Amino acid sequence: MKYISTRGQAPELTFEEAMLTGLARDGGLYVPAEIPTLSRDEIAALSGLSYEETAFRVMKPFLGDCFTDEEFRGIIERAYAGFNHAARAPLKQLAPNHFLLELFHGPTLAFKDFAMQLIGQLFQVALQRRNDRVTIAGATSGDTGSAAMEAFRGLSNVDVFILYPHGRVSEVQRRQMTTPADQNVHALALEGDFDDCQARVKDMFNDFEFRDGVKLAGVNSINIARVLAQVVYYFSSAVSLGAPEREVSFTVPTGNFGDIFAGYVAKQMGLPIKDLVVATNQNDILHRCLEGQGYHKGDTVPSISPSMDIQVSSNFERALYFAYDKDTSAVAQLMDELKSGGFEVSQGAMQALSETYKSGRASEEETLATIKSELAASGELLCPHGAVAVKVAAEQRAADVPMITLATAHPAKFPAAVEKASGQYPDLPDRMADLYEREERLSRIDNDLAAIEDHIRKNIA
Repeated sequence: MKYISTRGQAPELTFEEAMLTGLARDGGLYVPAEIPTLSRDEIAALSGLSYEETAFRVMKPFLGDCFTDEEFRGIIERAYAGFNHAARAPLKQLAPNHFLLELFHGPTLAFKDFAMQLIGQLFQVALQRRNDRVTIAGATSGDTGSAAMEAFRGLSNVDVFILYPHGRVSEVQRRQMTTPADQNVHALALEGDFDDCQARVKDMFNDFEFRDGVKLAGVNSINIARVLAQVVYYFSSAVSLGAPEREVSFTVPTGNFGDIFAGYVAKQMGLPIKDLVVATNQNDILHRCLEGQGYHKGDTVPSISPSMDIQVSSNFERALYFAYDKDTSAVAQLMDELKSGGFEVSQGAMQALSETYKSGRASEEETLATIKSELAASGELLCPHGAVAVKVAAEQRAADVPMITLATAHPAKFPAAVEKASGQYPDLPDRMADLYEREERLSRIDNDLAAIEDHIRKNIA
């Protein structure tokens, strides 16, 4: 099983090499050279299995011979042992043929835990086998950072540095990043927005002297292992509703396009998905692009759904790679044009995208109204991101096809917005009840590559 760069100028790698590398050396993102498929019988056989066994069967074809079956099963068991729901990713019915996929039962109350907990264990096994150590640098709009720090804290072969936009994440998100006491994890509050954080991480990967000197690795959604881990819950939820004998659709709140792209991979593997619906907040660059208006950056407007406050959606490059029929030179040109503000999508690629994805948006007012109305209708208290998706799903779903809407975070991560909309203050789970009392540890840092690199050099073990 080989992995290739979307820009075509980096060497082919194995799964383990691509996972440890993160961003390709040509600036592109790794994708499978060929996406493996599961037969209808293999998909049907997932019915009734544990989430862990489903993860093993869905992901194993992507690993090649990098991990033995015994190693991988142990990795999966350790990864999901800390989840607080026996089903790991349970479905809850909201309305006739509309289901909510709860992805917030992991250690940090967000969907990122599904991939990050697994990656933490994969890294540890691979690095111990190699007798090696790496430095992980990541950018977060809120949830990736805490999930990464929780997954890697205390591990002996990894240092973690997470950049987040100062003042632009919720208090719960910030405290989840700044309160771990483990000395191998570091929260860096950057003066700027998420796109600045993401740009500086990419700059570090493209500074090869620094990259090689600190053995830089990435666990943002640029890392293909992140995407592949998220493919699993598309299969587990669809099979629960009758796949492969029955089509299903998904609506996904997204800013960086990684979670919805995992749905595309699942569909290519053979899962009978009718619609993949991209749900955006007021920072609706993805919706505008999928409506045929091109991909053109604007100002990022802070919102009550901050994990979606993004203008440069890294994983959209993977979608473009397949929409342009794997033309790496075309993708490289588009990414070069993006540096100057944006690009137009060709007619053929636009048709391919429109055949794969639908989209919609929700304003701040619509998001708040959906939190209130859904609580009254079904008793479900949504986080703002889930509310964006539920609003869009209601507009897009067909009466004869089950719609699964992804609830990507626990409402307690965004208590102010949820209370404003619903009148209910969402409490943290008991295991996090003392979060506001824990001592914080963070470093404020300028939006300057040299300053960031110098800080990392001084603080790695």
